[in-house]
Amino acid sequence: MEDQVARLVDKAWDRFLERPPDRRLIIAIAGIPGSGKTTLASVLTKALNTRHAALHGPGAPPVTAFVPMDGYHLTRAQLSAMPDPANAHARRGAEFTFDGAGFLRLVRALREPLGPATADVLAPSFDHAVKDPKEDDIAVHPTHRIVVLEGLYVLLDQEPWRSAAALTDERWFVEVNFSVARRRLARRHLAAGIVADLEAGDQRAVGSDLVNGEQIVRLRLPVDEVVTSREDGRWVHE
Repeated sequence: MEDQVARLVDKAWDRFLERPPDRRLIIAIAGIPGSGKTTLASVLTKALNTRHAALHGPGAPPVTAFVPMDGYHLTRAQLSAMPDPANAHARRGAEFTFDGAGFLRLVRALREPLGPATADVLAPSFDHAVKDPKEDDIAVHPTHRIVVLEGLYVLLDQEPWRSAAALTDERWFVEVNFSVARRRLARRHLAAGIVADLEAGDQRAVGSDLVNGEQIVRLRLPVDEVVTSREDGRWVHE
């Protein structure tokens, strides 16, 4: 594991050990499209669960849950009901095409004290096959004492995202050069079959993804950690 990622894992673990047993540690990780925020969140989740299993045995339930923001995309039907449906579909991924209020309800539920009567907190996932959210597909169990939230707008200085971010314990931002993100996104869109060629993937990156990225950078809340994702995929702490 890279030194900077290992440092973040150590920090998260130490913060977790400081929490009282009835409180979760909630970590929010944001970044522009193509920044590598999902990769970092996944690596962090796996590392924390591995550490927990090493201490408590492989049969112990995982201590960390990973909840991407993708499940809070508005459905295609909801986009079609907007005043300008063509623009809404074309700009899917922009802040206004997400259910921010629903995300805030999730974070509020995760913030509730844990106790014997605590039930699972359910969150939606995003089904790429049908291109719509799948309700109640991610379960955060009472045994999940750490929750990693990840997404474009989880640290946006705009309501309701601002209120959700205020309920988290750690706020991390993954920086990346826009030119690096542009190349990554063009390749990603092509690999996903969203576009027919790399040129079309680049046009989508420039016309939508990086427009969103500019808003994410401009309206970023103060954060606890900034980690830069380099073109070679390595991480640098700022």
